[in-house]
Amino acid sequence: MTKKNNDRQSKPGPLDGIKVVEYGVFHAGPGANAILGDLGAEVIKIEAASGDPLRLWTKSGERNFSLPNGEGLLFEVSNRNKQGICLDIKNEKGYEIFLDMIKDADIFLTNLRKSTKKKLAIDYDTLSKTNPKLIHANVSGYGPEGPLNNMGAFDPMCQGRSGMMYITGSENPVLIQYAVLDQATAIAASQAIMTALFIRERQGIGQEIHISLYSTAIWLLHFNMLMTSMLSENPNVPWIRSSNSPLRNNFQCKDGKWIIGVHHPEEKYWKPFCKATNRESLIEDPRFIDLEHRIKNCKELIAIFDEVFETKTRDEWMEILPGYGLMFTSVQDISEVLDDPQALENDYVVDFDYDEFGSFKIPGYPVHFSTFQAGTKTGAPKIGEHTDLIMGKMGYTAEQIDELRKEGIIN
Repeated sequence: MTKKNNDRQSKPGPLDGIKVVEYGVFHAGPGANAILGDLGAEVIKIEAASGDPLRLWTKSGERNFSLPNGEGLLFEVSNRNKQGICLDIKNEKGYEIFLDMIKDADIFLTNLRKSTKKKLAIDYDTLSKTNPKLIHANVSGYGPEGPLNNMGAFDPMCQGRSGMMYITGSENPVLIQYAVLDQATAIAASQAIMTALFIRERQGIGQEIHISLYSTAIWLLHFNMLMTSMLSENPNVPWIRSSNSPLRNNFQCKDGKWIIGVHHPEEKYWKPFCKATNRESLIEDPRFIDLEHRIKNCKELIAIFDEVFETKTRDEWMEILPGYGLMFTSVQDISEVLDDPQALENDYVVDFDYDEFGSFKIPGYPVHFSTFQAGTKTGAPKIGEHTDLIMGKMGYTAEQIDELRKEGIIN
C-alpha cells in the first residue's frame, strides 16, 4: 500500500464506534454493510457452516469470477471491512449468542425472506424486545407488502420488472451487467440506515426500515417514470448520433478512440465549437444558422464533424477542446479508468493490499470528509475467521469457545 494510502488509513472513520450485525447473503444486503464498514463501522457477518452462497458464485455463463482462493469476486466486494463468525443460530445456544450480539448492536441487517426471518426469530418485533434502540434493516426483492412480499429476487429480475431493461434504446430488453442494481440497492440501504441512526441520535428511538431491489430500480428511473406518467412519452429512445446535435454527441477520433460532449445552452457553445474544430465557415452557413436549422439538417452536420474528428487522436482533441471552454471528455473503458489521473488524484481509485491476493487498484470511497477518512480497510473474511476474536470480546473464555466448537455451534 502506498504511503498516501497509509496516511489516509490513520484517520478515524465517521462511523467509528457503530456496531453492525449482519445475517444476510449475496450482495444487495451485505453490500450496504460493506459501505458502512468503509465509513468505519464495526461489522460482524454471521454465516452458517455452509457459508454465504455468494462465496460459490464464480461464473456467469462463460464469464469466470473466480479468485485464486476459489471463491467468487463479488463476495469480496460485498464483504470487505467485515469480521466473520460461523454461528448456528438455529441452535438454542447459538441463538443466545446471537442475542448477546444484538444487545449492544446499533444495526442489524438481513435480506432473508419474511417467512424465514419469522422462523429464525430475527424479525424486528422479536429483536426489538432485546434492544429497543436497534435499527433493523431489511433488504428484499420486492418490498414488505403486496403479493410478492415473500418472494426472493435477484438483480436481473428487478431490472426486468421495473422497466430498466427498456431504457437502453434497444427494441429488445437489455440487461445492465454486472450487479449494478444490487450495488444501487446497497447504496440506498446504507443511506436509509444512516438516516435512521441520525433519527435515533436526535429522538432516541430505534426502528425497522425496508428497502428492496424493486424500489431502488423504480427510484433510479425517476425521470423516466415521469416522462411516462406526466408526459405520456416513451423513455426507451435509441441513441442515434445523426439525429443529435454535435454539441450533445460522441465522435470517433483518428486512433479509434471516442470523445463525448454535452453543452447547454447549445447556442452559447456553437461558435466556440466551430472555432475549435477549424470550421468557422459553418457559423454563418444558412443550413446551420440557428438551433432549429441545425436540428433540421443534423444528419448532414454530424457527417461533417465525423470527418473533422477523424483528423486527430482522442488525446489531441482533449488538448484542444477545453481551451475553447467546451465540455468534452474521453470515453474510457474500465482499464483506462484504473489509470486515469483524475480518478487517482481524487482517490476515486486507490491501491489496496489484499493479504491473500496482493496489491490491486480498487474504487475509493466517493465522498471526501475533512476530518474523517472512509474507504476499504480489510478484505472479506474467510468463513469463521474472526469467531474466536468476536467471542472473546463478548466475554467467552478459550475453554468455552472450544466447547461450543465441539458442539458444532460455532466454527
